[in-house]
Amino acid sequence: MNKVILVGNLTRDPELTETPSGVSVCRFSIAVSRDYASADGTRETDFFNITVWRGRAENCGKYLKKGNKVAVVGSLQTRSYEDKDGIKRNVTDIVANEVEFLTPKSAQAEGEDAPVVSAKRERPQLEAIDDNQLPF
Repeated sequence: MNKVILVGNLTRDPELTETPSGVSVCRFSIAVSRDYASADGTRETDFFNITVWRGRAENCGKYLKKGNKVAVVGSLQTRSYEDKDGIKRNVTDIVANEVEFLTPKSAQAEGEDAPVVSAKRERPQLEAIDDNQLPF
């Protein structure tokens, strides 16, 4: 099974492009803090490259910006290439199947109509009931 779930903040604005055949592709990177702190209290951060395709790519390119918090569900994909000096480089990307926008609308720049997905569901408020009103 190859499945990755990450929650982090965009480190740069997303780059939306198209393949020569017209398929939308969006690339961005996110910073994800580790759960634990070192002995001196600092928390390490990991940086991940994310690739999104088609309609989701268009939405990410339109609504996301540097600093936004997102949840990404996808799979790891590795590739290799030769750099300009002839050195073979290996790269690992996350190919996203799902991207949820977690930054609240109030934190978005004014005038944007970004979709908002809450990380937590609101629970309905329940009325207080006196024990004497219970039928048992």
